[in-house]
Amino acid sequence: MSACPDPLWPSYRAGARLRVDLDAIASNYRYLQTLASGASCAAVVKADAYGLGIERVAPVLENAGATDFFVAHVDEGIRLRSVVSEKARITVLHGPRPGASGDCVRYGLRPVLNSLEQIALWRDEGSRTDVLPEAVLQVDSGMSRFGLSGTDLEILQADTGLMEGLKVSLVMSHLACADTPDHPANQAQKDRMLQMSARLPPAPLSLSASSGIFLGTDYHLDVVRPGAALYGIAPNRTGPNPLSPVVRLQAHVLQIREILPGEGVGYGLTYRPDRPRRIATVAVGYADGFSRLGAGQGCAWFEEIRLPILGRVSMDSLIVDISDVPEGKLGPDMMVDLIGPRRSVDDVAEAAGTIGYEVLTSLGHRFYREYVGNHENPSEGD
Repeated sequence: MSACPDPLWPSYRAGARLRVDLDAIASNYRYLQTLASGASCAAVVKADAYGLGIERVAPVLENAGATDFFVAHVDEGIRLRSVVSEKARITVLHGPRPGASGDCVRYGLRPVLNSLEQIALWRDEGSRTDVLPEAVLQVDSGMSRFGLSGTDLEILQADTGLMEGLKVSLVMSHLACADTPDHPANQAQKDRMLQMSARLPPAPLSLSASSGIFLGTDYHLDVVRPGAALYGIAPNRTGPNPLSPVVRLQAHVLQIREILPGEGVGYGLTYRPDRPRRIATVAVGYADGFSRLGAGQGCAWFEEIRLPILGRVSMDSLIVDISDVPEGKLGPDMMVDLIGPRRSVDDVAEAAGTIGYEVLTSLGHRFYREYVGNHENPSEGD
C-alpha cells in the first residue's frame, strides 16, 4: 500500500475508509431466505439500513428478491419509497402517529398498529378514504415493549366495531431472547403469540427477526424479518458466524513516535509502558462511532499483526501500539484495519460491552464510503 494517497482518489480528504460489500448483503439475504424457505423473507432497513445507506442497500436487497421492507418511522418509509419499485411493500414498525397517518396513505406505507389508539387513528384515516389500506397488528407476547396486550384483545373482542373495516394483512410479535437459543422465553413467547393471534382476524403471522430465524422452522411461521443478519452481525455467540462480513473500516495513520518507559499516553495519561514502545496515532475517534468504552480491550490490525489500543480514545483519534511491526513497514498515511478480516463488528462490540447493532448504527459520517461488488455504485465521500 502506498504511503501517499493517489491525488485522483478523493478518500485522502477523510481520515478513514468504510467499505460496504453489497454482494455480501445480497448473499446474506439469499442465505436467510433459504434458511427460512417455508416463509416469506422480508428485509429490515431501518436506521438508514443499519447505518450503511438505505439508498445503496435497499435496491440491492430488492434485486436479491426482497419485496417486503420494514422501517421504524414514517419519514424512513417515505425515503425508502423513492429508491424501491412501486411493487415493494413498506411497513412502518412504529405505526401511524397523529398527523402522519395521511402520509402513510399518500406514500403507500403499511403501518403496524401497536395499540388501541393507533387502531382508532387508522380507522379515522380510513373514514376519509374510499378504501382503507392494509395494516399490521402487533401483539405483545412478553417483551413489554410494543403491541396489543391481552386486555386490549379482550376489548377488541367485546366491541367488534373497533376493528370494523380494518384490512389486517399480518399479525406480528417480537422475541426478546432469540440470541440465546436455549432461553425458555423463546418457546413461551411463541406459544403466547399463537394464542393471542387466534383471537384476531385470520392473517399471516410473523415472529422472528434475525436471531429468531436460527431457532428453527417452528419460529419461522409465515414471514421472517431479518435486519442485523443482512449486514453480517452474528445471530448468536454459540458458534461460528454463518453470515458474510459486510463492512471493513480502515483508518489512516497520522503520526508515529517512540515513547520511553513511564511516559503517559492520551487523555488522563492512563497508559504508561514498562519498556520502550513505538506507537501510532490513527484518524478515528468516538465522534466516528468508535467507542471510548472498552478501548483497553480493543485493537487494530496491520496485515497479520495485532495493534492494541493504548489509553483513551479521543474524539478524532486513537493510539495503537505498533512495536511488533518491523520498522519502516508501517508509516504515516498508510492504513490499519479497525473492522476487517481479523476483527469483526461483533468483536468490536464485545470489547466495548455492547452489541454489533450499536456499532454499525453508530458509524459516523466522516468516513469515505466505498461500495463494492457486482452491485457497485460510484463511491462517495461523506
